[in-house]
Amino acid sequence: MIAKFALTDYIKQAMSLAIYDKLEDENFVGKIPTCQGVIAFGPTLRQCEDELRSTLEDWILLGLKLGHPLPVIADIDLNKEVRFESMDTLQTT
Repeated sequence: MIAKFALTDYIKQAMSLAIYDKLEDENFVGKIPTCQGVIAFGPTLRQCEDELRSTLEDWILLGLKLGHPLPVIADIDLNKEVRFESMDTLQTT
């Protein structure tokens, strides 16, 4: 898979792996097994999903900032070293 928007596609693919359960107290819990520690709770399934997405985004950004290895999901590898191109490579018309 060639990712056009790597971070957006990564989040979408990770969320497709989410598992949700209804707890005894009628709240919901969601987790993404591939992303260790990404778990969220909510009073409705929708709120749990929204909270899980937010938790995932924070987990990714913190992992990138701290240099933690992130799992490759759907052939999207966010662990690649960032390369910066010279401003001279930009074309102006």
